[in-house]
Amino acid sequence: DDMRGYLALGGVYASKEDYAGAAKVYDRAVERIEAKKFSMPGDPKDVANWNVYYQRGIAYERLKQWPKAEPSFRKALELFPNQPQVLNYLGYGLVDRGEKLDEALGMIEKAVAADPQQGYIIDSLAWAMFKLGRYDEALDPMERASLLEPVDPIVTDHLGDVYWAVGRNREAGYQWQRALSYDPTEEQAKRIQRKLWAFGYAVRSLDGHDWAHVFDALTAQAVGKPTAIVARTVKGWGTTE
Repeated sequence: DDMRGYLALGGVYASKEDYAGAAKVYDRAVERIEAKKFSMPGDPKDVANWNVYYQRGIAYERLKQWPKAEPSFRKALELFPNQPQVLNYLGYGLVDRGEKLDEALGMIEKAVAADPQQGYIIDSLAWAMFKLGRYDEALDPMERASLLEPVDPIVTDHLGDVYWAVGRNREAGYQWQRALSYDPTEEQAKRIQRKLWAFGYAVRSLDGHDWAHVFDALTAQAVGKPTAIVARTVKGWGTTE
């Protein structure tokens, strides 16, 4: 058997956001690996199969089944130690859950050393420092991540959080509004809007296709606090202040 077929099929499911279907494909691949009937042609070493475990970990993480995802990531690292994508994904997953933070930071630091120009990995490093309460240390890598990933909603949202933590509140609000303009998921957008409201912004949501409503919102009198106007269009969320 050849793992490339399983990876290709699982990738098709994942591209359609059918992570349950992808997980089933990768589970079958792992069964073949562990039965010693599955390897990369021309490479008899088990290291060739690390990506199956990595992709399975991603599928289960997207399904919010972390107890199944974490062992897959760790198995991928066992097969391919210091692989930067796996180190970053596992490290970030632990950080985001507030688990094993020192270990997670160490993983992400290794990932940055191996691939120092990847903004999403530098974002993970900054976010780990943020979660550890090391806000001043998080600032420089967070700004570097934003330069490398200038239109990523998660990186921009994280930059806003770091700015808020170090007392740069107006810049934080500006970054959160920028994050809303970069087509976040609906869940991400709602979380960012809640922060804008909680930290002193009036948030007005409206249909971005109804230009009369947009015009009224832009010309409305101030309500006593900065206003973030959130407009939904086919291309995503847009904001103005």
